[in-house]
Amino acid sequence: MFTLYGGWCAVMAFLKTRERHKERFSLLLLDLEEYYFEQHTAYHVTTSSTKERKIRGSFKVCSRSVIFDPEDLAEPILKILLRDCKKIEFVEKETNPFNEPKPSKISILCGQVIYIKESNVIAPHRTERETKTMTFQLEGWNKTEDIVQTLLQLHRASCLDKLGDQTAMIAANLQSRLARSSFDKNCFQSVAEKPHMECSVEMVMPLVCNPGHVCITDENLYFQPLNGYPEQVIQIKLNKIRRIYKRRHGLRPLGLEVFCTENDFCSDIYLKFYNTADRDEMYYYIATFLENHITEHTAESYMLQWQRGHLSNYQYLLHLNNLADRSCNDLSQYPVFPWVIADYTSPQLDMTNAATFRDLSKPVGALNKERLDRLLSRYRGMPEPRFIYGSHYSSPGYVLFYLVRIAPEHMLCLQNGRYDHADRMFNSIGETWKNCLDGATDFKELIPEFYGSDSNFLENRMNLDLGRRQNGSLVCEVTLPPWASDANDFLQKHKTALESQYVSEHLHEWIDLVFGFKQRGSESVAAHNVFHPLTYEGGIDCDSIEDPDQRIAMLTQILEFGQTPKQLFITPHPQRITPRFHNITRSSSLNSPVSELSPASPSEDSSFEDLTEESRKMAWSNMSNLKPVTSHRIHKEAVTGITVTRDGSAVFSTSQDSTLKMFSKEMKDFQRSMSFSNMALSSCLTLADGKTVVCSSWDNNVYFYSIPYGRRQDTLMGHDDAVSTMCWFDDKLYTASWDSTVKVWHCASDSLSSHKRSQFELLAELEHDAGVNTIGLNPAGTLLVSGCKDGTVSIWDTSSYGTLQQIHCHDGTIHHMAFSPDSRHVLSVGADSCMKVIDVQTGMVISSVKSEVEQRCFCWDGCSVLCGGQSGDLLLWDLLSNTVTAKIPAHSGAVTAMWMNELCTTVITGGEDRQMIFWKLPS
Repeated sequence: MFTLYGGWCAVMAFLKTRERHKERFSLLLLDLEEYYFEQHTAYHVTTSSTKERKIRGSFKVCSRSVIFDPEDLAEPILKILLRDCKKIEFVEKETNPFNEPKPSKISILCGQVIYIKESNVIAPHRTERETKTMTFQLEGWNKTEDIVQTLLQLHRASCLDKLGDQTAMIAANLQSRLARSSFDKNCFQSVAEKPHMECSVEMVMPLVCNPGHVCITDENLYFQPLNGYPEQVIQIKLNKIRRIYKRRHGLRPLGLEVFCTENDFCSDIYLKFYNTADRDEMYYYIATFLENHITEHTAESYMLQWQRGHLSNYQYLLHLNNLADRSCNDLSQYPVFPWVIADYTSPQLDMTNAATFRDLSKPVGALNKERLDRLLSRYRGMPEPRFIYGSHYSSPGYVLFYLVRIAPEHMLCLQNGRYDHADRMFNSIGETWKNCLDGATDFKELIPEFYGSDSNFLENRMNLDLGRRQNGSLVCEVTLPPWASDANDFLQKHKTALESQYVSEHLHEWIDLVFGFKQRGSESVAAHNVFHPLTYEGGIDCDSIEDPDQRIAMLTQILEFGQTPKQLFITPHPQRITPRFHNITRSSSLNSPVSELSPASPSEDSSFEDLTEESRKMAWSNMSNLKPVTSHRIHKEAVTGITVTRDGSAVFSTSQDSTLKMFSKEMKDFQRSMSFSNMALSSCLTLADGKTVVCSSWDNNVYFYSIPYGRRQDTLMGHDDAVSTMCWFDDKLYTASWDSTVKVWHCASDSLSSHKRSQFELLAELEHDAGVNTIGLNPAGTLLVSGCKDGTVSIWDTSSYGTLQQIHCHDGTIHHMAFSPDSRHVLSVGADSCMKVIDVQTGMVISSVKSEVEQRCFCWDGCSVLCGGQSGDLLLWDLLSNTVTAKIPAHSGAVTAMWMNELCTTVITGGEDRQMIFWKLPS
């Protein structure tokens, strides 16, 4: 293969091909392995009792059918299979001088007619099974008899008993047509061009081939289709060609694929030659022409670029697919990409957790041990040649399963004019992954589109009627994992996962299975990676099968079943050289003198004082003057919680990177990093004793961390889903969870501080209709407010645990809520970008403000709100006038956590940018 290195962009070849030709006829309306020979302008003539009706269109002669494509788009395309025809005859023109002259016609008596694109809508084809006569009148009358003779010849071929005889007769007809024609040199761009060679070829597109003539000169490569479709001639300038690949097509070395771009995954043309010598001559001529511009790349040279970080994982996989004969023009050898994520249920994707990822050292079929044990049991009792998996990881059916929403006509072509059953369609990414883990015969991998930038294949942009599932729901958009906000977000996170540290460190293991030394032989047996022998290159020589019926059946089976890529490596593939991310022990950004940032009062030796209402009001009146003092990036993911010990001696933060981090009082030092599990930590709080930090986690647990002992001292396993946040008051711990409950626990703080094993007593379980995302207590601890993912706010009495108010006031998730200092009001912010003030006594929404951007967290005094949102700015709202009085630039990503001291003079914010920023009001 000769190439110039460049970036890649995965775009479906089918769609690129279709851009050339906008008419609604397509080669996909033909049956598989069928050819389109010629077309003639004609009329479909229908006769009623009163008058004759003529519909003008194109009469297309194909190797196994006749297709009539009306000019009027409201009329359906008609398809008549030649094998269903009982009589095809030439009706001579009326010559009686006493009657009105009638032109000659083609009359076809057939047993069924297929109606396609009725009302010009892409939909399953409709078949009318009744004997009827179809009449067509050509505009060029003099050709009618010749066309009838052609149809009779093709009809005889279609009615032969043996498939091999049918194929041979049609192939003879095709070769005769090609021999009687040649490339039209009037199509040359310049009279000075010198032709080098010309031969008969077929242009290969997904599921279809189009015969014609290729001609190469000293300036251009030309292809002229026999039928003039999709255009009279396709021209490619030789000096524009950047990459060429020899291809295996139909298991034979006959293909040549030409790319004119360095940045496109789709080729400009894929040609199938009728003999290998012609293919090789064309290949070497183009290669010689290009050798001043490009160098030859091997799998090993790409491997080195990838190992050293010059190629991304995505680019490297595309190069390997290309070298292994995978092409987006050949659905039986479509590029194959791995599943890399194993978590399609969590609301957030934790890429710091190895459990998030699929085990890349095993084929899909071996990921589920119970299923693998059943398959191995069958394998051991099987006669030679044995195989573990009865289906492949890549096949035309699997490719179109994923792409049906953008390639519906390809699916209809593959499945005889029908879509698959609605419940077997690509309905959900999570369901598909689960079926690949549990299904008895489903071992499919993914395709490049899952790591591209075009999300159309996940959305029903064409409003296709793909059927209704057994549960009554229509097949529409693909259901995404909870961690993806939309299709573009899914692709972005999926791409990030492919380039993640975990995948970079393990991708070589998957390459060993698919392209490397574990693909065949004893290593494939040891790796449980044995597929049907017919799927491997050289597994069978179809040309050696003498019976043409058996040979065609075998070839069809192989192409539909799927093919294993060409083996590129015969020794273990080296691991990528990746930078290791160690736990941070110190940070160069923590070197500024910020002793004044102690959350305590300015006197470093004093504890927090009882502060008057007047001093708080003064602080809030000056809040627009808040200034950043220093910032620190100590987390690998978004900051989720910030808490400070009561004496101000330590600052703690939690993050989606699963760690709890600790600062010293002076903020000069980053002191500790703790991890309790692989899952994200969602919030943290410090107990009044100043010796214990409590952290909530997405792993359903709450962890108690002893500051003096520097280790976890207790775990509360209290929920069935992620714990989202917590509150503490008077030895009571309130835990909110996505399992739709808030639980109240009695937890004696003296047992925690004395480092005894704590006894957690469940006092109450407050049920909700949706996952609880946020809770808050009033200053006296007598009221609890909870906010759910469905936008519902509930206010509870903490003595009786009864509901006082329940208000649905947001469209979507509530991010944060808190009581006012006087406990009269609750403020909430949600995913609908609204900020609502609720009256506690009546449950009435007394104020509603729509922000320009979604707000995520806040502190407030009952009148003013300091909030942080998606933009990363801090906004100061005056709720009395419903206006923004100050906008303070802060984070480069959303603000996700905020802490304010009792004096209201010190603020700490955390964001999706992994930064913690320390703010101070000027004295």
